[in-house]
Amino acid sequence: MILGPFKLAIRIVSLIVTLLILYFAITFVQVWMTGREHSASSAQAILVFGTTEDNGVPSQELTDRLDTALALFHAGRAPYIAVTGANRPGDIYTESGVSKSFLIAHGVPSSKILQGFGKDTWQNVATVLPLLKAHGITTVLTVTDPFHEDRAMATASSQGLTPYPSPVANSPTSKDSLWLYYLKETFEVGVGRVIGFHTLSTISNSL
Repeated sequence: MILGPFKLAIRIVSLIVTLLILYFAITFVQVWMTGREHSASSAQAILVFGTTEDNGVPSQELTDRLDTALALFHAGRAPYIAVTGANRPGDIYTESGVSKSFLIAHGVPSSKILQGFGKDTWQNVATVLPLLKAHGITTVLTVTDPFHEDRAMATASSQGLTPYPSPVANSPTSKDSLWLYYLKETFEVGVGRVIGFHTLSTISNSL
């Protein structure tokens, strides 16, 4: 009799652990599969998620995202490109500013570029959203690395946009540590779905 409640507690904990493992395993598959989807749809804007720049020059990761956006823009898939990303501590330039300069240098009219900022995925969308709304834009092609595509789309969707996947074809991110990025994204997508991506952003930025 004494061991009865203890055994019940063990069973409940085991069930919870099993469900959590199953939940994150399914989430991992979804993150993996979304990063391999390339929509053929057109949209009202191309949404480029920011990543590192090097003293005014796009990093290889950012360059690949911008090249993908350029290809979509010149193919007539969307009439606007929205760039995002703030500056990191010690940086003079913002990721979105560097992205805008790069796009203009490659033939995109300044009037067709909408500039946001943001230090994370949620803020990337939130800071450019007023400009998107001002232009009546609700559909976007989300351009980012494959492992980040699922969270980028979920974040855009949670802020009222209809996203279509357009991840970079060949992410330059180090292949040796790529699995770590997928694990990180699996955790953040899994948690974000439960507590909300805005809450996840708030918690992450307060740590």
